[in-house]
Amino acid sequence: MANAQHPYSLERVATRVPSVGPWRTRLLLALALCLSSALSILLFGIRVIYAENATFFFLNWNLLLAWIPLLAAVAAWALQDGANRPRLRVTPLLALWLLFFPNAPYILTDLIHLAPRDNVPMWYDLLLILSYAWNGLILGFVSLWIVQGLLQRWFGPIAGWAGAAAAIFLAAFGIYLGRFLRWNSWDMITQPLAIVRHLLSAATNPTEHIKAVVITLVLCAILGAMYFTIALLSRAQIGTHEDQKP
Repeated sequence: MANAQHPYSLERVATRVPSVGPWRTRLLLALALCLSSALSILLFGIRVIYAENATFFFLNWNLLLAWIPLLAAVAAWALQDGANRPRLRVTPLLALWLLFFPNAPYILTDLIHLAPRDNVPMWYDLLLILSYAWNGLILGFVSLWIVQGLLQRWFGPIAGWAGAAAAIFLAAFGIYLGRFLRWNSWDMITQPLAIVRHLLSAATNPTEHIKAVVITLVLCAILGAMYFTIALLSRAQIGTHEDQKP
């Protein structure tokens, strides 16, 4: 029909509500994420046996932190399944998700630790860190996909994408706080005033925090491009099936 909307149109991409899919797809996705994380841990275990030390053990801790936003997002989705407006009971879960969301892409910056050590080939350490970084990224993006779907269901597609963009920007700034200022998610609870003062200083005097501004914007652009690409790929697959319909 003349008025039929093409499955790859920008309007369709922007308005389609992200979905976690049928139960079989959900279970397969959960299994894939678990197996991928297990593979990283296996690679770490092999390194421990070979080098006889636990260098890079912190990657396991960072991976655990990367799982928290996904679990929070899944819990929020489960409580809101089928609801067309937000419920107060999911607010703590969404706050928890936002608090720990930067920990997921943060693992990407652990590449800074790459250096010859322990007589282990550097290519192995590179693959080891990359495997953890990939898991952190995909865990974070899946959790963001779920939260964006909730926001889109409640407030519409523009709000969904705006929320996703805001979360990516905050994650980029959170990575800067963690990597360069050595703050972590727990400090939002134990030292909230110190973090707020730094945020206000950076916002009101950006010229005095050039490093923070540049790093945040570059990370935001990279993470945003990655997430948007994955979002388009998922919709393109849906469009392929729809193209086959009469």
